[in-house]
Amino acid sequence: MAEFIKLYEENPNPREVKRVVDTLRKGGLVIYPTDTVYGLGCDITNYKALERIARIKGVKLEKANWSFICADLSNLSDYVRQIDTSTFKILKRALPGPFTFILPGNNSLPKPFKKKKTVGIRIPDNNIINALVVELGNPIVSTSIRDEDVLLEYTTDPELIFEKWQNLVDIVIDGGYGGNMASTIIDLSQEQPELIREGKGDWNSI
Repeated sequence: MAEFIKLYEENPNPREVKRVVDTLRKGGLVIYPTDTVYGLGCDITNYKALERIARIKGVKLEKANWSFICADLSNLSDYVRQIDTSTFKILKRALPGPFTFILPGNNSLPKPFKKKKTVGIRIPDNNIINALVVELGNPIVSTSIRDEDVLLEYTTDPELIFEKWQNLVDIVIDGGYGGNMASTIIDLSQEQPELIREGKGDWNSI
């Protein structure tokens, strides 16, 4: 059964952050708050953990379209091909924030994602997930935890999330009520930016 750990966004407790990251390093799955909806994720370098998420989500790992949560733009070159100045300016204006940007992947993508031409990059404006990524030292692979109830779509109450997911993951972080609107997805892998999904982020503002 999962642990239920309370973290405060204003000042995430470093000891608790370290505990969560130790679990991620051992292949654990964690549910955490972002600046949009609660997400489910694992260490990008842990193949067994990636496979566990794929099983839970009912997808083949190689076909999964998950985002990489980075701490800042300095991580980008690890997984993304060189991007032009105008693309970088868009990223700089929008991030951290409620956007997922699809960018051209490079040859250094982790093994399960090697065949992917693009990768989704997220830098949420949330101190809890940011602290986890910084402590871990590499991105967290992330997918949202949609609700089967079409009317709800996303559960916002961490206690209800824990109730539902406690036997599937290792830690559920209570970071307060989450949002119920996912990130805005923008494809920047082509010449012209393309809006793929309208979400919380206002594309017109950037």
